[in-house]
Amino acid sequence: MFSGIGGIDLGLDRAGWSCAGQVEIDPFCRKVLAKHWPDVPRHDDVRTAIEWWGSERRPRVRAVVGGYPCQPESMAGKRMGVGDPRWLWPEMARVIHALRPRWVIGENVDGHVSKGLRFVLRDLERLGYHSVPGTIRACEVGAPHPRQRVLTLAHSYGRRSMLGVRGELVMGNRDTNRKGDSNRWPDPDDWVEASFGDSRVADGVPRGMDRYRNTALGNAVVPAIAERAGRIINAIEEARKEGKKAG
Repeated sequence: MFSGIGGIDLGLDRAGWSCAGQVEIDPFCRKVLAKHWPDVPRHDDVRTAIEWWGSERRPRVRAVVGGYPCQPESMAGKRMGVGDPRWLWPEMARVIHALRPRWVIGENVDGHVSKGLRFVLRDLERLGYHSVPGTIRACEVGAPHPRQRVLTLAHSYGRRSMLGVRGELVMGNRDTNRKGDSNRWPDPDDWVEASFGDSRVADGVPRGMDRYRNTALGNAVVPAIAERAGRIINAIEEARKEGKKAG
């Protein structure tokens, strides 16, 4: 849900997952998704996603994942919260209710904690999920910038399955996450090279497309954050399997 240019999708791919479907309203972003995930079905409106998904035979999904729009929550905006017409969490909740996945992964800006997060946690509880929210910064997973985000993991297994997860989401010692600490804040050139295979930024962006590209990049989720969430879930599910074998 709210796929953007696929930051979450890429991160979960790296964690060994595969994408079953994408929902994204922005035409430019859908072109990017189509280039990198050509075989994945996609839809253009979260408000009709349930009907689209049910229109033909689909695989059962492991998780519903989405960085629902942050504009109602962002410190840079008016912070209207649930009163903002762009508050689309309820649409994501409808999809969760319809598909009943084992897992839900939600992502939003840091301002989400003091505004809409309580409604998200309430709705997930009503839907039968146990949720653990946490904050994570991009520099804590290798990026050269802070970009703090709220990540919520929710599952239908019961509380015991999530023991220790909060510590995994709320990462590290904040005092060490400052520029100049080479162990926590890598050199920008190293980050670019490791991420894109080249230390240069691609030029030659068509005139008029810069704005769309920059907006899409600005809204994107850092893939390494999504990868961490995917690997946490992998570990929980593996532990459950081992526990069942032992039992």
